[in-house]
Amino acid sequence: DLVLFYVFWEAMLIPMYLLVGVWGGENRIYAAIKFFIYTLAGSLLMLLAIIYLWTQSGTDPNTFDLELLLSTGKGNLSENAKLWLFGAFALSFAIKVPLFPFHTWLPDAHVEAPTAGSVVLAAVLLKMGTYGFIRFAIPLFDTVVMDTFVTPLICWLAVVGIIFGALMCFMQSDVKKLVAYSSVSHMGFIMLGLFMRNEAAIEGAIIQMVNHGLSTGMLFLLIGIIYERRHTRQLSQFGGLAKSMPIFSTFFVIAMLSSVGLPGLNGFIGEYLILKGTFQEHPLWGTLAATGVILGAIYMLRLTQGLLFGPLDNPKNQDLPDCNAREITYLVPIVGLMVWIGLYPATFQKLIEPTVQQYVKTIYQSLQ
Repeated sequence: DLVLFYVFWEAMLIPMYLLVGVWGGENRIYAAIKFFIYTLAGSLLMLLAIIYLWTQSGTDPNTFDLELLLSTGKGNLSENAKLWLFGAFALSFAIKVPLFPFHTWLPDAHVEAPTAGSVVLAAVLLKMGTYGFIRFAIPLFDTVVMDTFVTPLICWLAVVGIIFGALMCFMQSDVKKLVAYSSVSHMGFIMLGLFMRNEAAIEGAIIQMVNHGLSTGMLFLLIGIIYERRHTRQLSQFGGLAKSMPIFSTFFVIAMLSSVGLPGLNGFIGEYLILKGTFQEHPLWGTLAATGVILGAIYMLRLTQGLLFGPLDNPKNQDLPDCNAREITYLVPIVGLMVWIGLYPATFQKLIEPTVQQYVKTIYQSLQ
């Protein structure tokens, strides 16, 4: 039911707004209001599109039921109307992803949010945008997606977001802001995969939605651990933590390697499938996206070197307590999932493949 979806889509804003605005950092009010206005503005356009779809549903009585709209409603819409309706849905979802250039709320929200807020934002909330595309926007308006400028536009924005997010990471002195911009880059991969016409890329995008939540969520947890001890996130204040906090450093290296897509960890299989499918459809997009993988490895290795290695010069870092039992307890299951997906992705692929095969057959092959 599209109205029920919209109600809960908007309801997500409230707890996230409170997490940032009440328990956030120094500029929490600015970040919370910016997040709220951005996401609400796109959502209101989606509401108008839902109401218009209801008036054109072609059923008696009119309906908000997605399955009925997919089977009957599309026939009553002109291609021009579908284009405008897709634009309304896509803008709402693109802001949530966030797709470049609608990303500017994300670094502020991440930096000001408490650790729990950043984890929820990275692991759950951003994925609602990509879920919206694959569940609603693309199936409802498939002819527009396939036969107009829509797919090239979104894919170019995704590629620009991949490279832009990676380059912005090189400029950051705040560790949390660096990881926030890495999310812009990684979500670009997912968007690119969703708009390819083959099973490999779409399957990779769905797996990467899970992978990004694990790797980036764990990085935010680890940054929260170090912030609790030092009350700073400036990279210049750290160095040599591998000597004083070996357990923390081990977890950080694992999360970093997962984020850059090391074979054997979860990030590899998702990025590999996305790039494989993209190269099949459009080699130029695949090549440009692959540069994002290289840039990602560079900025994450630089972050790891600056945080964990080098001389332990700052006396404030010399006696920092390492991860305690509580922290180890919530980090170990994440590492377990990273290794499980990395070494045996078939466990998860066999859950996804039947749906993706039907999805591609229904939406793409019928249009070819």
